[in-house]
Amino acid sequence: MTTTARTPQRILGIDPGLNITGYGLLEVTDRGPQVVAAGAIRSTSGASLVSRVRDIHHGLVQVIGEGRPTSVALEELYSHYARPKTAILMGHARGVICLAAAESDLPVAHYAATQIKKLLTGNGRAPKSQMQLAIRHELSLKELPEPADVADALAIALCHYHLGRRNALFAAAGASSRPSKSRPRVLDVSALAALRRNTP
Repeated sequence: MTTTARTPQRILGIDPGLNITGYGLLEVTDRGPQVVAAGAIRSTSGASLVSRVRDIHHGLVQVIGEGRPTSVALEELYSHYARPKTAILMGHARGVICLAAAESDLPVAHYAATQIKKLLTGNGRAPKSQMQLAIRHELSLKELPEPADVADALAIALCHYHLGRRNALFAAAGASSRPSKSRPRVLDVSALAALRRNTP
């Protein structure tokens, strides 16, 4: 009898930017999420918008090909930028990132920056230094993740990991509480206890 090796769950977190796009790849293991790769895609300084988004796309295609993620997590675009032009330019960067993910048939999840910070630090307006400390502790890193774009990307991937676990626990608790014709309605207490322990 042959057994098929299970494809490991790998989450690619991306912090989009026209100049620097940070990425962090986590693999979900029995010991929790582990860093597989992290770095930054840098576009050519002073180049045209077309050249920059091309650099981002090409770089991300390479990261996806080498890292083989199973899902992508991306920071949402702010809708309240003081300068609308900044939001438009960032939209171009996010667009080619989503395109690269779609070309590899990868699901893309979007998270607000405040949601990510709240989940990891308890403060939706945590400064970058606090986020770096939280990520180093969470992933048992020897040093602070640098640059800040890489730290943000790892934070996005961690957010996706934790919310995925939380949703799975909710689903398990809900499924076990559905009424059955052959037995009374019973709520899975162990699933709810685990949910309380893992809820920030």
